[in-house]
Amino acid sequence: MLENVQIKVMKNGPLVIEGKADITDENGDINETEGKMVALCRCGQSANKPFCDGTHTKEVL
Repeated sequence: MLENVQIKVMKNGPLVIEGKADITDENGDINETEGKMVALCRCGQSANKPFCDGTHTKEVL
């Protein structure tokens, strides 16, 4: 039986995934969420892509 995975779109922020999911990055590497909550970058500025590192919250001078 498959577990329900929830994806939440955060205003001006990442996509938050809750539940067990496999995420394949641009190199074809698979990252298993193992049922944890993870945030995926939408701004493209994260140093830890595809995961969000909070860079979108930094003020631009």
